[in-house]
Amino acid sequence: MSCRSFCLQKLPNKMATVLEIATADKNLTAMMKGLKAAKMEESLSGIGPFTILAPVNLAFGNLTIPDTFDNMVKQSNSNSKLSDLLSFHVIAGRKMVKDFRDGQKLPTINGKELTVTIADGVVRINGAQILAKDRQGFNGVVHTINMVNLPAE
Repeated sequence: MSCRSFCLQKLPNKMATVLEIATADKNLTAMMKGLKAAKMEESLSGIGPFTILAPVNLAFGNLTIPDTFDNMVKQSNSNSKLSDLLSFHVIAGRKMVKDFRDGQKLPTINGKELTVTIADGVVRINGAQILAKDRQGFNGVVHTINMVNLPAE
């Protein structure tokens, strides 16, 4: 066991970061791989607060050629598609599910907006359904979603 994980266990008052929360979720390994390749980890480890709308691994597998997730990761040093895509899933500020309103526009850190829809108690962000919600860290909150939101080009 690493000191980092041991120390966090021994210090119950120390909350994890949003990245530590996402890293601990086996359903978000693709998101974490992308954040690392896009060199966004350091920014998202900062004070924040941030709201991360993290697509599950299966969602990244549904991206189509030529912009498959693996292709974007491989090309992350030569173009900005991956960082544009992932930053479209990060909102500045801490947004709990109870804070979302039907029709609400959410500005992402890449300057584009996401739209909230709520129907029959189901919250969707640009069509992506929130699966796991309100996982809080000291610098924000993580919501897991069922699809990758694609920013308009």
